[in-house]
Amino acid sequence: MNLKGIQLTWLGHATFRIQTPEGKTLIIDPWLAGNPKCPESEKTVKTADVMLCTHGHHDHIGDAVELGKKLDPIAVGIIELCAWLHKKGVKRVAPMNKGGTQTVAGVKITMVHAVHSGGIQDGDEMVEGGEACGFVLEFSNGVKLYHAGDTSVFGDMAIIRDLYAPTICLLPIGDHFTMSPREAAYACKLLRPEIVIPMHFGTFPQLTGTPAEFQKLAPDLNMLEMKPGQTIS
Repeated sequence: MNLKGIQLTWLGHATFRIQTPEGKTLIIDPWLAGNPKCPESEKTVKTADVMLCTHGHHDHIGDAVELGKKLDPIAVGIIELCAWLHKKGVKRVAPMNKGGTQTVAGVKITMVHAVHSGGIQDGDEMVEGGEACGFVLEFSNGVKLYHAGDTSVFGDMAIIRDLYAPTICLLPIGDHFTMSPREAAYACKLLRPEIVIPMHFGTFPQLTGTPAEFQKLAPDLNMLEMKPGQTIS
């Protein structure tokens, strides 16, 4: 696989780091310190130009406030989540909503639908975090990547294919809180990606879906099973 100057690193669960051809660093769903799948060497983030959050659950924004205050990235997310991050001290936010597109740090970011909840556990109460979403990222070199966030399969994934045509899809397969391998395999029939990278599996006992089961259900699928800490380019 040739990412044409992009470096993609999986940090476990749904957390990814992307370095763009221009040298900008993006962090998607920053959950590092408490993430049991994140390598110890990766738990301290040294730089982040953009921080994208698919929804407000702790295993996706666990380090968002700390990183936002420490490294001053531009935080991208649905408007309610960005408002909460700003209230917590993240200075630079770039809120958006589903169907919208904006360019941040040279990356064209489109927010797309996800079927999931999005409340934020703020202390001892659950507060409004807006709806969950996914992101389609289009880089300056033409590569298009879809991070589905937490979601079930939904028919409008075919619209994501028709409108944005992502060639690389990062899909949850763990079951219980998201798609299982069965739903993820069906999602690939709708999305028709060139490469699929499974995520959000094996972190907790409930997340029983495995890449092997996923591949068995979609034997013709070009699946890349990454290891936490692995970088592809």
